[in-house]
Amino acid sequence: MGVDGRLRAVVGLAQAMAAANAPRDSVRAAARGARVALDGSFAAISAWERERGRLRVLVNEGERRPGEVEFPDDESYPVHDFPEITEFLHERWAGGGGPHAWVENAVGDRPGRRGDALRRRGRGTCVVAPIVLSGRAWGELYVARDEGLPDFDEDDAEFATVLAAVVAAGLAQNERLEEARRLAFTDPLTGLANRRAVDMRLDEALDEHRRTGAVVSLVVCDLNGLKKVNDTLGHAMGDRLLERFGSVLSLCGAMLPGALVARLGGDEFCLVGVGPTADEVVRVTEELCARAAELELGEGVACGVASTGDPIGLVKSSRRLFRLADAAQYKAKAARSAKPVVAGRDTAVVRLADAAAEAASGERRRFRGRQ
Repeated sequence: MGVDGRLRAVVGLAQAMAAANAPRDSVRAAARGARVALDGSFAAISAWERERGRLRVLVNEGERRPGEVEFPDDESYPVHDFPEITEFLHERWAGGGGPHAWVENAVGDRPGRRGDALRRRGRGTCVVAPIVLSGRAWGELYVARDEGLPDFDEDDAEFATVLAAVVAAGLAQNERLEEARRLAFTDPLTGLANRRAVDMRLDEALDEHRRTGAVVSLVVCDLNGLKKVNDTLGHAMGDRLLERFGSVLSLCGAMLPGALVARLGGDEFCLVGVGPTADEVVRVTEELCARAAELELGEGVACGVASTGDPIGLVKSSRRLFRLADAAQYKAKAARSAKPVVAGRDTAVVRLADAAAEAASGERRRFRGRQ
């Protein structure tokens, strides 16, 4: 396809998205337009759900394989299988560059899951372009060709980058329509869930725990060194640290099926796990601490873990789980621990949390007595 043909393809894609009557029609038009423009056999558009740590497929368009449906109910993949969307790409545009598409082939030496997926589905080559809205990774555009067709090249990657920008402009309208709904449950800086979403999830999780015995775990994280970054480098760099840690938390949370990751406010974050064992949650939290220590800003993270899978006593409400995780995090921060402190495994944490609860209860009783 020559320059004129590609220009017509870009215009056609933009017009098709503008004519769509619903968000589903819009993403289908985007995938179809990109597939035709790149002479591909198959195209997909996926969104990065930060709070779940997943890439969720919104549409599969073109020559689908068994198991691939046009609009999947929940076809999603943990972002730690595709870390470039949270690490490499973020650093490219956070450092002043722009997101850029890249090519992968079924026969190649690039490590990762995409080559395996191409071979498994009888496709020979793909081009992957990040979709960026408001300076933040939103998801990706994926276009593939079947085995036996010519491989994509660097020119195709350049064109895919342009197409992804056009797709982003079209999706922005849908995003604005969804913004009011998301704001109620989303932290605007990091894109993670907020405290309201955490409270709702914990209440649901503890109901499930009482009915079925499902293990419920809470990890509370306090980002070290944020004030120092703000004071010495400015709040823009502090925000960048919060965003980078949020991405790392999302990536690690994806290692726990069904986990919710959130920013509670300021430099405090958390992870809610329902189902995985306490050992699994602790292992992922250790990975989180190690990755946070490698960030270019800040001084790592202090993490406290509280899980019904450990000997922490009866958990009647989310308030007690928070007290235990907070007490564990407080101890980790005071000790400048490079690993998480776990309530129940460190018995002093349970005593500390219960003493704080009793003190608070006593203060309430004394206050009432003065009424």
